[in-house]
Amino acid sequence: MKQLTFILLLVMTCSLAKAQKDDRGYIVKVGEKAPDIELLFPDGTKKHLKDLKGKVIMLQFTASWCGVCRKEMPFIEKDIWLKYKNNPDFALFGIDFKESKEVTEKFAKDIKITYPLLLDPEGKAFYTFAAQGAGVTRNVIIDKKGNIVFLTRLYDPKEFEEMVKVIDQLLKEK
Repeated sequence: MKQLTFILLLVMTCSLAKAQKDDRGYIVKVGEKAPDIELLFPDGTKKHLKDLKGKVIMLQFTASWCGVCRKEMPFIEKDIWLKYKNNPDFALFGIDFKESKEVTEKFAKDIKITYPLLLDPEGKAFYTFAAQGAGVTRNVIIDKKGNIVFLTRLYDPKEFEEMVKVIDQLLKEK
């Protein structure tokens, strides 16, 4: 009986550990239509995500206080933005979580990124994709039909490389 209890406990612990690893704080899933969000540019211009249908879109949720974001952003600049910024079928938006225009602009300058860093002063865009209390440093890749095709959390070089390959492939599709 003790052996059976131990095995049951072990299985439950392993299952819980896997569930925690798989839970990345998203409330959206790969394969779903991307929810429409308002994109707020620092100059006050607004666009809706749905208006960008027909483009491969990368949303990068970030914040100035996030160390992992600061680590990842130069790679986004170098390996994605500089490679695709002139491609009319691609759009990349950093979305700064709950910070002012001034903080967001200083952040972009300090980290030396040139891709658009948008405002999300109340976290509305972020909370459309992620659960309350979830951390930033996440990327959402959306295909030309408006479907979510790739989600990341934190910065993992292998996952980042895979994300770049996904973007490459999506941009090759007609």
